[in-house]
Amino acid sequence: MTFITHSAEETIELGKKIGSLLAPGDIIAMQGTLAAGKTTITKGIADSLGVKDTITSPTFCLISEYEGKMPLYHMDVYRLDGAEDFINLGVDDMLYGKGVCLIEWSEKIMEELPDSTIILRLEPLEEGKNDRKITIENWPHSPINGENQ
Repeated sequence: MTFITHSAEETIELGKKIGSLLAPGDIIAMQGTLAAGKTTITKGIADSLGVKDTITSPTFCLISEYEGKMPLYHMDVYRLDGAEDFINLGVDDMLYGKGVCLIEWSEKIMEELPDSTIILRLEPLEEGKNDRKITIENWPHSPINGENQ
């Protein structure tokens, strides 16, 4: 599934649609360059899960945990050296628990994620603009309204 968003607000709205379909145990591996919109789409997903806290990138704390309809674990593995560092964080309870995991910079640790992991690729379309191409792979749920392609 591929979507095009033209603003941060549209990216958040797409996140809300995605989040409304997630189930406990879902893992989303987010991939994209710096400023691709990973944290922005997370804001929409969190909103749909009933999270009331302000969502920020967990770049320096590595993992932020939020309470909502189900736990939301927002991870940023950018600062890790690789998969071994990820495992050493003790993430098994989060990955295989009753919440949803969103992992920014997941390219670094894909070999440690289950085959059922949902891949969410975000790509800015033109520098200086807010247009994003957002591709979802391995989506196990019903279709998302507003699919562009």
